[in-house]
Amino acid sequence: MKNRKWILSAVLIVLLFLSGCGNSRTIEWKIQDTPKAAKAGLGDGLEVHFIDVGQGDATLIRQGEHAMLIDAGDNSKGTAVQSYLMSQKIEKLDYVIGTHPDSDHIGGLDVVLYKFEWDTVMMPEQKKATRTYEDVLKVIQHKNCQITVPKAGDIYELGMAEFTIVCPQKTDYGQDSNNGSIGLRLTYGDTHFLFTGDAEKAAEQDMLESGMELSADVFKAAHHGSDTANTEEFLEAVNPKAVVISCGEGNSYGHPRAEVMNRLWQMSVEVYRTDEQGTIVAYSDGRNITWNMGKSESRKAGEPIGSYIPKEESKDSGLEESQGEKETYVLNENTGKFHKSSCSSVEQMSEQNRKYVDQTREELEEEGYEPCKRCNP
Repeated sequence: MKNRKWILSAVLIVLLFLSGCGNSRTIEWKIQDTPKAAKAGLGDGLEVHFIDVGQGDATLIRQGEHAMLIDAGDNSKGTAVQSYLMSQKIEKLDYVIGTHPDSDHIGGLDVVLYKFEWDTVMMPEQKKATRTYEDVLKVIQHKNCQITVPKAGDIYELGMAEFTIVCPQKTDYGQDSNNGSIGLRLTYGDTHFLFTGDAEKAAEQDMLESGMELSADVFKAAHHGSDTANTEEFLEAVNPKAVVISCGEGNSYGHPRAEVMNRLWQMSVEVYRTDEQGTIVAYSDGRNITWNMGKSESRKAGEPIGSYIPKEESKDSGLEESQGEKETYVLNENTGKFHKSSCSSVEQMSEQNRKYVDQTREELEEEGYEPCKRCNP
């Protein structure tokens, strides 16, 4: 009898032990991490969602009841970003930031600005004469609001977190919208995240020379992992433990570039990338950062298609940056679509709305035009 009781007790102890081990991973996020934030007086923790929008950027940041959005992908991703925000129960955004007027960053902003309540929209001083940019302006004007143009050094609160504007440091980057990107360093407790949009070498050098604090635990790679940015000197100053690369699978730009991937590998940085892993979420309790997935084990770099020439090289050589062969397309300035000259839709187009241009498909999409679904130019 005694032996039987002893055996039953031993079995129960083993079962309890196994049960505890089986649940340890699932409760780590909620039970171990969240109370740390509460004990530190930091509320409900910080979430940073690097949303997969293909070849573009979109980042949702939330702290407690507060939220902000940095960029919203291209024109085709507005509804997808809206759906993602809704899935996260977002009803209002404290800040909406369009880092710079390129379509792969602000293309979906008009949908977000129209569908959600928001307090402040930030964009750089530089404008762009494209339909995409005009669509964003129209929504802001429709809501009778003004654009805030932040300056380097400005500090803003997001619940128990705060962020400091780190770029642009200058306003004389000419027509180079990338170097005019709005960048910010987000602080929550002892953890830091750095975002610099598509800022390239010149802007990175200006940030370094400014003397501003740039160190961060997590850095969202500049310009989708391009080698026109992410210089060795800048990465050393940031000294990140992890880097997130937001880019599209098989993109024609060759992002992320091999030079950058090798640099990150040599620095022993953890790399996360949306082209391979989809939407990536980082959670901070104010002391530690955890992720919704493991780091990428891939060192694969992108492969540029066509005659892509980095901006700095094209300026020095007098060549134009191109993602393909220039062709003659027909624009319908009323519908905002472009067609092959042989498309049957061209004959139905009124003369006043018809415009012939010699550009690449990518250049037209950058300007906010959409390809005709009938002729698929």
